[in-house]
Amino acid sequence: MNTIETTRPQRLIRFPEVKHKTGLCRTAIYARIANGDLPAPRKLGRVSVWIEAEIDQWILDVAGAKEGGNR
Repeated sequence: MNTIETTRPQRLIRFPEVKHKTGLCRTAIYARIANGDLPAPRKLGRVSVWIEAEIDQWILDVAGAKEGGNR
């Protein structure tokens, strides 16, 4: 399993960037969150944010699973 460097500062990203990074539509993102397949957002007041490193790790995990044929 590949891992993201933890030495860089954590960044919080909003939905449009999650959508751009994953290439998924809104419905697919929230369906995968409901299934536990994609990291869930955190709430900052009324705003939902994701930890960028978690999204990046999810992308690496999906790419690794496709290479290994595990998904």
